[in-house]
Amino acid sequence: MLEKPAGLLSVPGLGADKQDCLSARVRCKYPDALVVHRLDMATSGLMLMARGSAVQRRLNRSFAERSIHKRYIAIVDGQMQALSDDWSTISLPIRADWPNRPLRVIDPENGKPSVTRWRVLSHHQTDGTSRIELEPVTGRSHQLRVHLQALGHAILGDPLYGGPKTQAKANRLLLHASSIELEHPMTGRLVRFVSAPGF
Repeated sequence: MLEKPAGLLSVPGLGADKQDCLSARVRCKYPDALVVHRLDMATSGLMLMARGSAVQRRLNRSFAERSIHKRYIAIVDGQMQALSDDWSTISLPIRADWPNRPLRVIDPENGKPSVTRWRVLSHHQTDGTSRIELEPVTGRSHQLRVHLQALGHAILGDPLYGGPKTQAKANRLLLHASSIELEHPMTGRLVRFVSAPGF
């Protein structure tokens, strides 16, 4: 289990200036480390890598079967109101916005099914924000960011999906991968990793 800082790529990008990334740094110490999933460059928090191809296959299968559970903490613009004290669900299909890549958009006709669970942790009356916990059921690119924007509550500091007012409220994207729960690929034991956000 790794902890990625905000602003660092998960995997190499295109171009010589985009080769520094978490996966390359880890492979310097563990040459058999392989990528299993990614976090957006602007997102901080827990990221899983596999030691060897056999473990990578098991973890990939676990992700495909949705038996790995990830949670995130975010601070969003506005006072989000849930229908109950329990989890609420966003179910809006997402597709790539090809003329404006890497952006994604909600598209009821051509988008892929995308589901996010969320709940409010607290409201901050003075700055008009909410701290929320998120659990992606599906794993689309930018899913959490797009779903929250669609509800009118963009994540603070989001340069892609937040307007100028939302961007100005934070000097980084306030989205953090805070926990991962899974069956250990070697022992089968249930393990949970937790990381507190720095905001």
